[in-house]
Amino acid sequence: MKIKQMSSREKAERSRISIIAVIAGIFISSIVLLYKKDIMLSMVSLIITLVVIFVYFYFKKSLEKSGRIKKIELVFPDFLQLMSSNLRAGMTIDKAMLLSSRPEFAPLDEEILKTGKEIVTSKDIEKALLEMSKRIGSDKINKTLLLIISGIRSGGDLSVLLEETSSNMREREFIEKKAYSNIMMYTIFIFLVVSIFAPALFSLSNILVEVLTKILGNIPQVDNTSGMNMPFTLSKVAISTEFTNYFSIIFIIIIDILASLILGLVSKGEEKEGLKYLIVMVVLSLSVFFFAKILIAQFLGGLM
Repeated sequence: MKIKQMSSREKAERSRISIIAVIAGIFISSIVLLYKKDIMLSMVSLIITLVVIFVYFYFKKSLEKSGRIKKIELVFPDFLQLMSSNLRAGMTIDKAMLLSSRPEFAPLDEEILKTGKEIVTSKDIEKALLEMSKRIGSDKINKTLLLIISGIRSGGDLSVLLEETSSNMREREFIEKKAYSNIMMYTIFIFLVVSIFAPALFSLSNILVEVLTKILGNIPQVDNTSGMNMPFTLSKVAISTEFTNYFSIIFIIIIDILASLILGLVSKGEEKEGLKYLIVMVVLSLSVFFFAKILIAQFLGGLM
């Protein structure tokens, strides 16, 4: 019954996203058709809008799932410590687990209650813990629960095992935070290079193309009827300023996408975690690009 409810909920969410995407796509394509009077361009804008919205909601859902896993991993050592205390107080495993469910452990508390009720209803504890691990979807918690299951099979003291596991998880979390502080410098360096320095260099190259185009356009053509061999010749620049401008914008956005994935991999260990920096990086990069272009153009214009 719950599986049907989950599937119907997912279908309702997918239909809602589809409706939003279609409405936004029709709206943007209508604006493009109204101003540009080009059906082909309007269809392209419709397709791009649909793709962007679907990709946005996909990564949003993926980041929400990752955030839920991070919250569970953060409070899992406290849950193990509390359950160990309940077992030492003489409680059974199912009762110790049920009483370890606290609102401050959310969203882990729902999984604890569900697993505890399954154990109460005579479900095998190993199977219940494995299903709990599968529902959470964390590799770290999966390894921890497999270690606990191994301890249960060997007949060891479960309360001591839970306490030691909780202590090891906290120690590992401390090491991860220490490593994160060490790589923060690299994260800041990548962010500054991609968001500030690279757009400034792109704006400089655009201005240089514009200046060279104007200078070479004003040079008179050399009459070479005498047949003299010139060491070099100057001709007009074949690249248009519009091409360099659009090329720079597209390349800046591509660099921001790749850099955000690298930031996520370096800082969190997962590429998708860096996508939350993407919008900030794109806005900052394009702002620096256009602002630097205006400043350099005014400076060179004053000199010339």
